[in-house]
Amino acid sequence: MSILSWNCHGLGTPWAFRFLKEIVLQKRPDFIFLSEILCKQVTVEKFQQAVNFEGKIVETQGHSGGIALLWRFQNEVTLRTFNKNHIDVFVKNKAGDEFRLTGVYGEPDRQKRKEAWDMIRMLSSINTGPWCLIGDMNNVLSQADKQGGRPYPQWLIQGFRDVIEDCSLTDLDLDGYPFTWERGAGTVDWIEVRLDRALVSTSFLNIFPNIKLINLEVSTSDHCPIQLEIHKASIVIQKRVFRFENAWLREPMCQKIVEDVWSSGASVSFYAKIKECSEILSSWGREITGSFKNRINQCKKTIKLLKGRRDSNSIAVLKEE
Repeated sequence: MSILSWNCHGLGTPWAFRFLKEIVLQKRPDFIFLSEILCKQVTVEKFQQAVNFEGKIVETQGHSGGIALLWRFQNEVTLRTFNKNHIDVFVKNKAGDEFRLTGVYGEPDRQKRKEAWDMIRMLSSINTGPWCLIGDMNNVLSQADKQGGRPYPQWLIQGFRDVIEDCSLTDLDLDGYPFTWERGAGTVDWIEVRLDRALVSTSFLNIFPNIKLINLEVSTSDHCPIQLEIHKASIVIQKRVFRFENAWLREPMCQKIVEDVWSSGASVSFYAKIKECSEILSSWGREITGSFKNRINQCKKTIKLLKGRRDSNSIAVLKEE
């Protein structure tokens, strides 16, 4: 399962439409969150049909802003809330996974940034389960998230940090190129910033510990798409295979175990006897082979002791001579 997020800066352009379609066909995400779609709903519906996704939620803002969430199977998503800056849904898929997914488009106006932070706090207050937020947050968490230009205002960094701490969220590391937005590429005014990210709750990490956030690094927009790959923790049960140890042949008890099992009741099948014999030998053999290391260590100590005595005797003989 995976989630693709991209600030496409205009889905209505032919190159953005084709690029996103190609990315979806290659990466096969289950959910797509788009921000700054800058188009009417009919364009999103056209794209939805092109990639064969069943579900969608679109919040258009004319030719400015606008967000959309698309998903592969209609009945796996239940809408909770949405506005121009977020789409919040509950996911329950065929595999039995249940979690809350929120696509976020952070407020671009710095003077309104506190409103966006309070929105996340509000969403957190009604959260009761595993939660993932993904999108263009329009925020950074440190000066290391920015390269070029003036330092990022510290009050914005601290404000966003406070939100993450207040909501008990974890900012996921980004695999690949560390920045997701750029301006003035190749010039002296080149600026790069990591604005796109994913935040998850502790309960989300407990259910999906094997998650990876990837910067796809190619784009027709000033933002690179990011993809969150989600995998459940897998419990591998290794079936113990019986193996006869040649070292057991030196032990008299080995032959006795085999004889006792083989002389058991005539009604017991051949395969049942083999199974019983292997189980008993395995249990008994663990004690025998398990003591090999101790035996070896003891032998080494004895050899060392004898060697020490020999050297002492040699020295005594030399002194006498």
